[in-house]
Amino acid sequence: MKIRTRSPLVLSVRERLMFEAGIKLGGIFHQYLGTPITARTAPGLARAIESAVRLQPYVVGARVRIRPEAGGPVGRGRYAYRYLTAEMLHVTVHLADGPVRVTARLAHRADLRYPLMSVDAVKGPLTFAPRSARSAARAVRRTRPSGGSTGGRRTPRVRARSSR
Repeated sequence: MKIRTRSPLVLSVRERLMFEAGIKLGGIFHQYLGTPITARTAPGLARAIESAVRLQPYVVGARVRIRPEAGGPVGRGRYAYRYLTAEMLHVTVHLADGPVRVTARLAHRADLRYPLMSVDAVKGPLTFAPRSARSAARAVRRTRPSGGSTGGRRTPRVRARSSR
């Protein structure tokens, strides 16, 4: 049995970069929360997160600040550390694709008691990403009765999508 799916939505470069920014910020949040941390180790963890995020597509910059003092109580002796919580984390990412630039951030909002992601800036023209040959081949398919020697079977007809 063949399952029919719709072809992927065509996004503008701006929309795609905003989506990517959300993926990067969500990944940071869910990957690193719970990491043991002290005032001494916080800067090193922040730099490691920045370096890892900069390896990803479209990322041209990342800034991570970790404020251990914003966390809960510290244990005693060898248990004298905190673990990374949303209240400690502030992240800004900068993404670019050609002339389009997006800046987004993750910051804990005390008034909401929630770590909120937001888009701070979008610059550049509203353009649409070119479709790859593969995605163009998977364009919206419709069927129509065929003529000729196919015995009346229905054959797919590919309809090209507008770039808008």
